[in-house]
Amino acid sequence: MKGGELSLLRRVAEGIHGVEALLDADARLLWISPSIERVTGRTPAQCLAARDAIELLVMDSDREYGRRLFAQGLSDSAAQDAELRFSRADGSVVWMATHWRRVDEDAGASPLLQLSAEEIQSRKETEYKLLETVAELRRAQALREHYLLRSNDERQRLAALLNLIRLGILFIDNDRRVLYANRAMLEIWGYPPDTNLIGTREAVLKASGAPLLVEPEAFLAHLDHVVANHLAVSEPFEIRFRDGRIVTDMSAVVGGGQQEHAIGRLWIYEDITESRRVSEQLVALAERDPLTNLYNRRRFHEELERMLVDASRRNGKVGLVAVDLDGFKPINDAFGHQAGDEVLVGLAEGVRRIIRRNEMLFRLGGDEFALLVPDTDTHGLSELATRLREGIAALPFTFEGREVGVTASIGMAIFPEHAADAGGLIAAADEALYRSKSEGRNRWTLSSRRVGELGPHSG
Repeated sequence: MKGGELSLLRRVAEGIHGVEALLDADARLLWISPSIERVTGRTPAQCLAARDAIELLVMDSDREYGRRLFAQGLSDSAAQDAELRFSRADGSVVWMATHWRRVDEDAGASPLLQLSAEEIQSRKETEYKLLETVAELRRAQALREHYLLRSNDERQRLAALLNLIRLGILFIDNDRRVLYANRAMLEIWGYPPDTNLIGTREAVLKASGAPLLVEPEAFLAHLDHVVANHLAVSEPFEIRFRDGRIVTDMSAVVGGGQQEHAIGRLWIYEDITESRRVSEQLVALAERDPLTNLYNRRRFHEELERMLVDASRRNGKVGLVAVDLDGFKPINDAFGHQAGDEVLVGLAEGVRRIIRRNEMLFRLGGDEFALLVPDTDTHGLSELATRLREGIAALPFTFEGREVGVTASIGMAIFPEHAADAGGLIAAADEALYRSKSEGRNRWTLSSRRVGELGPHSG
């Protein structure tokens, strides 16, 4: 080969960007391109001096793989492609894309192996970053799925809890649509248990619920007031259903993640029918006589004070009628307490038919009764006492085949003519009652406590 051709070939070899090399069957380098120094930091001379090119160039953890590629390349005419890590002189590594191809010379000569290698470090780093990104995305996805599963579990547990409690729960979003309704809410408002209200407009709920109510207009006005005034927490509102149930509702604005941002309104419904019934029974036990169902002495004093305050404010009058039965003890002694109870019940029923709606009858104990009469005067109270005396005397009772009866001694007083307060009025009526008893019973007497009266009126 001429000197000019050698010079040209040398310049071509120096311009090769990748690594080109020629190895013999013992893995010794016969020739390597100058680019090896740029890639590994080793000069071509250093590489050619090595007894084993694979030992020198390939990273120890990839070396076994490199030897298999070398051996396969020598034995197979098909080229081999593989990615290997080359070791640098400074101890670092660089990824290379290698191509192994057998080169046959003259017949009978040992085959040679051509190695072409291209640095792919940047590509590998990009791949690693991409793999790390994909791995991070997968971890994030797995984490999201984990928390979603936990969230679903929590939601199922919460739904089960809300369906077990007896409070009706309804959540309406800002678009006036239902986002949640529990089983108790469906039951209270008469929906089948499997009804799905999610997405239903508030107007539809109003239209279906109004016919169930005693006063639908008042309920709808209440709803409009709460929403229009943006009440953070509404006061309890009592809803009466046509079937006799009593339900209260309360509501509260539900805030979102952003400050002062509401995402809807939560309504709570509570059926208080049974608790109201029990409460009324307890009140009745506290202020009613269990035998006659008349108001008792405790309620008598409360009503007397209330009427006197009202009369003072209006410059009105209040009459007090004290009634004590004549002949009750002999019936009790002769026929037993059950007969006495029957007399008391019969008297209560009889007197109820005589008095007016605004007049209140009380059993103070034993055979003592009292009657409060608002807005009366001497004449009206005297007429009432006459009706009472005659009506009670006419009540028939039969025990063991014998007809018996009772009469009443009655004492009366009027506020403010005979007393200025409750205690004085009771004392005045008791004094008049004592006069009726001492003067022969079965009669009525009007108090004469006040100076200037003509004297006790009786009949």
